[in-house]
Amino acid sequence: MKTIALLFLTLFMAKGCSQDEKKNLENTNIVYTATSRGYFIKITIQNQEISISKDRNEEGAGTTTKISEANWNELVLLFNKLDLEKLSSYEGPTQKRFYDGAAIANMKVTYKEKEYQSNDFDHGNPPVQMEEFIKKVLLLATHE
Repeated sequence: MKTIALLFLTLFMAKGCSQDEKKNLENTNIVYTATSRGYFIKITIQNQEISISKDRNEEGAGTTTKISEANWNELVLLFNKLDLEKLSSYEGPTQKRFYDGAAIANMKVTYKEKEYQSNDFDHGNPPVQMEEFIKKVLLLATHE
């Protein structure tokens, strides 16, 4: 009986933690941009919505769609793996952007009223520490 009670309590506590994490991401603004002479994309994630703009002169947010619950939960898990304090120290594995071999990309996160920004990196080839999260964001931008 004690084992069942302990198991139930553990599951209850774990569910409570995931709700807090979800709340934190809902109050977070994530902006991923990639730009070159002939290419532009701005992806904004906030409040379980993704906005995509492909026009650098566009004032609005672009096309906005709701992120599915399953994708949102996966995004929350990947977001919680990021060390926001170190975001600006991560270096991209390649430098193709220096000779127009790739678009220049970066990510800005506003979390709990504090802004964190990454260094520039090659679009599609982010720093290893951010790779899973960025790839999920790009996947959502093409499929949501």
